[in-house]
This record gives sequence, C-alpha cells and structure tokens, in this order.
Amino acid sequence: MKKQKIAVIIPCYNEETTIEKVVNDYKKALPDADIYVYDNNSTDKTVEKAKKAGAIIRYEYKQGKGNVIKTMFKEIDADCYLMIDGDDTYPAKHAKEMCDLILEGKADMVIGDRLSSTYFKENKRAFHNTGNKLVRKLINRIFKSNIKDIMTGYRAFNNEFVKSFPILSKGFEIETEMTIFALDNNFLIKEIPVEYKDRPEGSESKLNTLSDGYKVLKTIMKLYKEYRPFSFFGFLGLIVMIISFIFGVPVFVEYFETGLVPRFPTLFFSLFLLMISVLLFVCGIILEVVVNKNKVLFEINRNQINMIRKEKENEKNN
Repeated sequence: MKKQKIAVIIPCYNEETTIEKVVNDYKKALPDADIYVYDNNSTDKTVEKAKKAGAIIRYEYKQGKGNVIKTMFKEIDADCYLMIDGDDTYPAKHAKEMCDLILEGKADMVIGDRLSSTYFKENKRAFHNTGNKLVRKLINRIFKSNIKDIMTGYRAFNNEFVKSFPILSKGFEIETEMTIFALDNNFLIKEIPVEYKDRPEGSESKLNTLSDGYKVLKTIMKLYKEYRPFSFFGFLGLIVMIISFIFGVPVFVEYFETGLVPRFPTLFFSLFLLMISVLLFVCGIILEVVVNKNKVLFEINRNQINMIRKEKENEKNN
C-alpha cells in the first residue's frame, strides 16, 4: 500500500523564541512527517531558526493567519495535515493520536481541545477565557452542536476537508470559520483533550483581545447569516413584527372603541414595519432554498473529488 503522507503545517510570525523547539518536538513525535513553516513577514530570526531545525520554509506575504493557512492548504498535498502554532503552547505528545484518527478514516477533522484540559489554568488573560466560553456557547446554540473548543489552533485534517474548505477569513478568526464549515457540511469531527501551556517568557502573543474578539463575533454572525439564513432573517423578521404590533395594536384598540383613527402616522409606520417583517421572512425562505441547493452541489463535488482521488491512487499502485 502507498505510504500515507503527513504534513505538519506551522503558520509563523515573529516566533524566534520557540520555533526551533517546536520543529524539533514534532520531528520526534512524527519522524516521517514533512514539517512546513510558513513565515508571515517576520522581522526576527524565525526563518533562520526554523531552517536550523530542519523545517521546510515557505512564505506568505499577505499578513494574517487566515491568509497563511489559505496558501498552505493550496500548496501542500498530503493525506493528513496537522496544524499547530509556532509558540510552543501545544505539546507534541498528542500529535500521533490526532494524525492516526485522520489516517484511519475515523475523522475528517480532529480538534485539540484545550478548554477541557489546562487552558483556564495556564492562560493568564481573563478576557480570552470569557471570549472562548462565549464563542463556544454561541456556535453550539446556533448550529446545535457540542464542540468544546471552537478556536483552538491545534487541529488535524484529511485531504478532502483541506481541498474543499473555502477560506474567507484573513486573520485569527480562521479557526472559528473552520469549525462552522465542518459542522454545516457534516464532516466527521473528533475532539481529544490536549494539554495547553502558556507562552514561555520572551514570547509575545499577536492577539488583540478587543479587536480580534470583535472579528470573531463578526465572523460568527456573518456565517450564521450565510449558513442559516431562514433562522437569521426569521429572527429579525420576528423582532420587527413585534415592534410593529407594539405601535399598531393601540391604534386598532382605539378604532374599535371609538370608531376613529386619530393617529394615522403611527398606523402607517406600524404597517410599514409589518411589510418589512414579511419581506425578511420571505428573504429567509428564498435564501434557505439556495443554501440547501448549494449543499447538494457540494456533496456531488465531494463525491467526484473522492472518485478522482481513488482513481489516481489506483493508477499509482498499479
């Protein structure tokens, strides 16, 4: 049988303090894997230290983690992709277990779950803890799931997921987008608890609690609208309808009591809001049909991609 290829992919920006150790740790954990370090305009010695450790160096000049991962997924061809950060916060001892789940066909995406392990003890940024809990609650509520760690950067993927994932995010909201895409398209997700340790002394986080938190929440709302349009527009339509009734009901009560309509502007405003609410419901219905149609086309494309891949594998084996 053809030997299965593992690619360890590490997006990096100014990680000279930790990158050499990270590469060496994962070389020991996965000795047959190719380890790629994609530098994202580092101004320190990240590239030199990654080269010294034996990593394959490539570059992405558009700033942002989402841009880096987009290029990684496009350029690298493997059976299993293990994505990690270059800041030495994820121990390599979990790497083989995560990759085995992918290579044995037991998962399309494996999530390294920090939040069920040591994250809340190790992480010293209280707002990050609150943000992780909020995002987890929102996504699980919207998509009716039970994912324990939405924004972890420690993940493994199979080739099918990587080659079918349309990356839209440019920054750190990319992990949230991955999770929602996998949930909505019924990819098989597995989670394993992984130990998390805070950055070592001298290593600085690139995250901005407020701006990156806002981007993540904005991404959730955007994807909620795109993946669940009837729920999104129906909720807005219900709110507008309630406001319409608040303004309109007293006018109708006055009419039935006195036979007069003394507040025509209020009546017209109420009817205008009612029309808007109906339009929102109709938009939700139409867009839901479009989304369901796209899901059918996506499944057809997945099947075609799998057939082509199997044909190529058979040709190589023969």
